Amino acid sequence: MARKSKAVVLRETGQSVVVEEVMIQSPRRGEIMIKMAACGVCHSDLSVVNGTIGLPAPIVLGHEGAGVVVEVGEDVADFAVGDHVVSSFSYSCGKCRFCLIGRAVLCVDRDKASFTLADGSTPAADAAGKALNVMCGCGVMSEYATVSVNSAVKIDPTIPLDRAALVGCGVTTGVGAALNTAKVTPGSTAVVFGAGGVGLNVIQGCAVAGAMRIIAVDMSESKLELARQFGATDVILTKAGEDHTKAIKKLTDGGADYAFECIGYGAVGELAYKCLGRGGVAVMVGVAAPSDTLSIRTMTLPFEEKTLMGSYFGSCVPRVDFPRILGLYKGHKLKLDELISRRYSIDEAPKAFADLAAGGNGRGVIIF
Repeated sequence: MARKSKAVVLRETGQSVVVEEVMIQSPRRGEIMIKMAACGVCHSDLSVVNGTIGLPAPIVLGHEGAGVVVEVGEDVADFAVGDHVVSSFSYSCGKCRFCLIGRAVLCVDRDKASFTLADGSTPAADAAGKALNVMCGCGVMSEYATVSVNSAVKIDPTIPLDRAALVGCGVTTGVGAALNTAKVTPGSTAVVFGAGGVGLNVIQGCAVAGAMRIIAVDMSESKLELARQFGATDVILTKAGEDHTKAIKKLTDGGADYAFECIGYGAVGELAYKCLGRGGVAVMVGVAAPSDTLSIRTMTLPFEEKTLMGSYFGSCVPRVDFPRILGLYKGHKLKLDELISRRYSIDEAPKAFADLAAGGNGRGVIIF
């Protein structure tokens, strides 16, 4: 049976989001329906709105959510009604060679669930019965969402769902970039370009890993203040186009061991690579526009053994990393409460997106 559901919908790329009543179909074989409790308003959602991430409208937004299972489809063994779950925007089949070697974010079927479920269908339709796409096979910026069992992870029910939702993207992307992708080592030095929702989590990931010095670089004084709360030992207030390589190399005794680009600009990636010391690792975390590029001095790769690499969704395995990260939170080793700058009702979704675009929030969260 289909359920009525208020949802945040992008009707046309480049236009404001709207809140409207949609219909969400009951789960089929291998699917579950979630009554959503909370959904983070992520920069990736904004990138769909402005066209940086080219998903076709009309589309139900949302990929960073948490809620409670209210229906299960046929042949669903791992979930039951009442389970608390977090959505996983990176669909994985569980069978391809990447899934089998523990690199689920590189699943060969991942892109099949970019704006529909993996089989090409969509569980959402508008009031007129017209099909609506669903972001990343999730579409969880909605009171109800039907997703594949491969796009959800069961979690500890004692964890508040508005906090747990953040693990569905921003927290895992940032913490995972430090712990899984870069494998930050104790006593090392790191620099993080961009102290937004993902950058703050890279910072606390580096802190959890035992980095000795963590330098945050941002254009916002308020975000740099947040960066200190999340573990930054030093902060640099910058302006567009400024190069602080000399200052960073002085702070890190010749260059950082790790540098993270968390904004989505090739020019910033160049700065991240440039501020590395010998043997350093630069990680591109931010999602840039398709036409964006960067340039590095090729000779530095062999002569200084530097590494330039990418990190998608923190190189995570959701069913392993979501519980692990939430365990760090329960153990008071990771901050989630402090990430939430403001909570919004679903009717306030356009305001939440405007605040995100203005750069004012660590993370805004829609509460259902």
